[in-house]
Amino acid sequence: MKKNLLLAIAGCGAMMFAANTANAQEAVVVEETVVTEVPVECKTHYTSSWKDNWFIQLGAGMQVPYTDHYLAKGKDKHHITALYNVGFGHWFSPYLGFRVTGYYGKMHMDWIKTQSVNMANANADLMWDMFNSIAGPKADRVFSIIPFVGVGGTYTWGFDPATASIYDGDGHLKTKEWTLPVSAGIQLRLRLCKYVDFFAEGRVNFYGDNFNNVASGEPIEANVNVYGGFLFNIGERKYTAYNPCEYLGYINQLNGQVNALRGELATTAAALAAAEAQLPCPEVVAQEVVVQTPMLASVRFKINSAKISDEEMVNVYNVAEWMKANPSANVIVQGYADKNTGTSAYNMELSQRRGQSVVDALVNYGVDSSRLTIQANGSDVQPYETNNWNRIVIFTQP
Repeated sequence: MKKNLLLAIAGCGAMMFAANTANAQEAVVVEETVVTEVPVECKTHYTSSWKDNWFIQLGAGMQVPYTDHYLAKGKDKHHITALYNVGFGHWFSPYLGFRVTGYYGKMHMDWIKTQSVNMANANADLMWDMFNSIAGPKADRVFSIIPFVGVGGTYTWGFDPATASIYDGDGHLKTKEWTLPVSAGIQLRLRLCKYVDFFAEGRVNFYGDNFNNVASGEPIEANVNVYGGFLFNIGERKYTAYNPCEYLGYINQLNGQVNALRGELATTAAALAAAEAQLPCPEVVAQEVVVQTPMLASVRFKINSAKISDEEMVNVYNVAEWMKANPSANVIVQGYADKNTGTSAYNMELSQRRGQSVVDALVNYGVDSSRLTIQANGSDVQPYETNNWNRIVIFTQP
């Protein structure tokens, strides 16, 4: 960045030699690089940390078995009994999650005589957040509807051998049963606070014919569960969003600066060609040529942050170099905030902090603070139509 004197003298000597020997000169050609644009899908993607979006659920309710022969003694109703529930799970995206949940209770069944049996059940469920899928992801949504499907295992014991019709491997009538149900249901979830939700849920477990220890009648039996309770969130309930188009405007701005530099290069090449046409070379007066760094227009920030990232610090450094190369120039550091997050008063304070962070960094790079003025604009003024671009500091001159 010091002197181009030697280069100019050498170029001049070369031109004189070429004129004397070939009496001709070459034209200077500036090649332009053609950049092929790759189409980008402007779609927001969401990810979830494995540490977040875990939950534990505790609940209680009732169950009603629908089995063969419940009217065998002339009774015209099903028996309702208590049910207790515990489970845990994880949302691995805003749309899908899994859980393992268990149930325990007693069931009353009628076949030859009324009997009470114990039932323990465990299920692995795949859950779908309907509202996040339809209306868009929102971690703090107040009300959600969550359908689910599952598979599991059920252990039922305490059957009266006198009512059984199934034999075990030793030829004895069975008093307990292992069954493998499939299930489906729906959960209604109401957010109470950051860490606690209330839920109400209904599930139907479908079994084979031996669920009530009687192998006759219809091939499918069922157990209907209705229960409610509380969900306790472990870690934060949040998702990280990323859109590859978020920085396209900033990239286009940099491309514009590249095109401007290309134009300056073409102008310089034309001036050099004009100088080559003048032979012999005029006397060259030695002077120092300073190459000034172009001033970048902005510094972008993450949401609710006044910290300058490593990538954006490059822009601050370039502005500092530009100001040192132009000691008479002063700069206004204008801070902004996006209007979709935070109140107007908070955004005004946030834009002031962003501007102060940039000024402090410029001073660290050797710029006199008297040449810098902070102007906090908050979110009342939005320089860009795309909201995410307005988390920014823009440099202007008075």
